[in-house]
Amino acid sequence: MKKWITIGIVVVLIIILYRTFVGSYNNMVGYSQDVKKEWANVEAAYQRRLDLIPNLVNTLKGAAEFEKSTLSAVIEARAGAAQAAKEVHDQVDKEGANGLTNENLQKFQAAQSQLASSVGRMINIVVEQYPQLKATENFKELQSQLEGTENRINVSRRDFNDKVIVFNTYIKRFPQNLLAGIYGFKESAYFEADKGAEKAPTVKF
Repeated sequence: MKKWITIGIVVVLIIILYRTFVGSYNNMVGYSQDVKKEWANVEAAYQRRLDLIPNLVNTLKGAAEFEKSTLSAVIEARAGAAQAAKEVHDQVDKEGANGLTNENLQKFQAAQSQLASSVGRMINIVVEQYPQLKATENFKELQSQLEGTENRINVSRRDFNDKVIVFNTYIKRFPQNLLAGIYGFKESAYFEADKGAEKAPTVKF
């Protein structure tokens, strides 16, 4: 009788351990995929901004008197933002959510903030010094699209942070904190809205 009780206890322990290991792994995979999916939405929102800027620059190039240094600053900032986005994209493709490190996200956000600042200065110059450009339908349409894009960026950042919090919290809890390292899962970085360069960029219209 004791023998069967012992066997039963061992079987129950094996089942518990199996469910713990397999269940934890499957949950980590699911949560990390959620993070990766939301990051794709973040990329899409920022890419929309990148796609709009050449049209805006070309619209202003038509005004011979418009400050060329301002346009050059925007073009350079866009190139930097595009490069930073590509680097993070490649890391996420290679490592999944593990590619979203604090260093990668800070570089990405610094480049995007620089771009937003350059675009904001350019638009402010148009509004203050070039009323004829401000009044054109093309400029007003691009301005409206940029405003909508900034809203999309903020929403996608918030949704991304929500998924990261769920994932990070899960892998820091016991016993997942012991298993995460074994399975190769690391905490993901997230946007911190109140820190200088990491602050959500805004384009002032």
